[in-house]
Amino acid sequence: MSDTFLAAIQQGYTFKGESVKIGNAILNGEVVEGADIKLPFRTLNRHGLIAGATGTGKTKTLQMISEFLSDASIPVILMDIKGDLSGLAAAGASNDKLTERYQKLNLTYTPEAFPTELLTLSNEKGVRLRATVSEFGPILLSKILGLNDTQAGVVAMMFKYCDDSKLPLLDLKDFIKVLQYVSDEGKAELEKTYGKISTTSTGTILRKVVELQQQGADIFFGEPSFEVDDLMRISNDGRGIISILRVTDMQNRPKLFSTFMLQMLDELYATCPEEGDLDKPKLVMFIDEAHLLFQEASDALLQKIETIIKLIRSKGIGIYFCTQNPQDVPAPILSQLGLKIQHALRAFTAADRKTIKQAAENFPVTDYYKTDELLTQMGIGEALVTLLNEKGIPTPLAHTMLCSPRSRMDILSESEIDTIVDKSKLATKYNKTVDSQSAYEILTDKLAEAEKKTAEEQDTKKKPAAKEEGFFDNPMVKQAGRTAASIITRSLLGVLGLGGRSSKKNSLW
Repeated sequence: MSDTFLAAIQQGYTFKGESVKIGNAILNGEVVEGADIKLPFRTLNRHGLIAGATGTGKTKTLQMISEFLSDASIPVILMDIKGDLSGLAAAGASNDKLTERYQKLNLTYTPEAFPTELLTLSNEKGVRLRATVSEFGPILLSKILGLNDTQAGVVAMMFKYCDDSKLPLLDLKDFIKVLQYVSDEGKAELEKTYGKISTTSTGTILRKVVELQQQGADIFFGEPSFEVDDLMRISNDGRGIISILRVTDMQNRPKLFSTFMLQMLDELYATCPEEGDLDKPKLVMFIDEAHLLFQEASDALLQKIETIIKLIRSKGIGIYFCTQNPQDVPAPILSQLGLKIQHALRAFTAADRKTIKQAAENFPVTDYYKTDELLTQMGIGEALVTLLNEKGIPTPLAHTMLCSPRSRMDILSESEIDTIVDKSKLATKYNKTVDSQSAYEILTDKLAEAEKKTAEEQDTKKKPAAKEEGFFDNPMVKQAGRTAASIITRSLLGVLGLGGRSSKKNSLW
């Protein structure tokens, strides 16, 4: 049986193009010599899944594969949720367990450090990643905020107005200012050109934006925006640079994490040209703790991610999800993943056993293993492996002893992180705050000018207009006129017998 198994593995894991050995197949608890499990670079754009319970070695598998990709001049980006991947920048340390493992694999363990760039979305140490609101666009922003069609129409109108009026949308305060403007002072102006605007819709959009702000999105939106070409760099020694995005504070902010991930995938898809199936991918992305990407995603957002996953492979980019349970990844996306590396699962409850049975059904049928039982019995650093060959046919399922990382299997110290960031050319480029004049400043100045003009007009209405002083405005002339008028009046009244007081002396009686 072992000869048949060896022949099946050798035939299934022999590829025409360049490949790398990631481990050896195991049968009946023993490593089978010559049963090499290889990873073909040509099919790495078919995406993949690395799954398993806590402590079974998922992250180290991710680290090991990243090292082999770097050796092959393939740039890598890692989403480091737990903060334990920075050790890629430092050489590992040999010990008896590693020596024994590599002897079984018929390989030599050589500690090695890899070219690494540390990135961040927040105020942690590293190269700051940012994007402007304009780069998101109205469709992507509406999906992230979970807006309905009416509200999405208002957002599209706002973007059109800003384009027509040359109002740059750089950060969230710009977007909020425009939102407030179209709800109040500018409502009549916009409705004249773009149609009716519902105050209820603008209020809902504002609440959604505030919710995003509460998860720290203000830090992410702004300038200078990150260029995706900086993720696809090759070091001076010809190895692919491994970009580690340190997002240890994202676990309680899943909305921000999914916002960033979707924007990056969308930007990669929009920027990279069509490549077809290359001999090796231009970029491979690993998303650790992938459930955070889907945890608060709306149906529209999931549909957008699914579309990108389906299409981005033609751009020469591979996406790999790392999670505890395969069920964390939505079924439509799971069906797109060609490589599956399944570490051990734990069966403590009836629900766990049901999950294990479902996971076993996702693998090719095999005569050599009882898959559902094996899923609970594998040791640390062991996994069930299957992938797609050049023809798109799944390789035989193999219980595999995997290679361990050659870099440090621990985190860097603060001083080591400081050294990497200080030497980074990207840190010089991106770790600066740029506050360009944008929609917020322009509209604020416009409203202040309008308010000032309104106040001046109101003051003008309250004051009577000043009259030019003429001859008859002179006080002496006015007094003489009043005296003359009094004399004339008394004379006329006297003629009529109505003037003066009557006297008994002059009476005829």
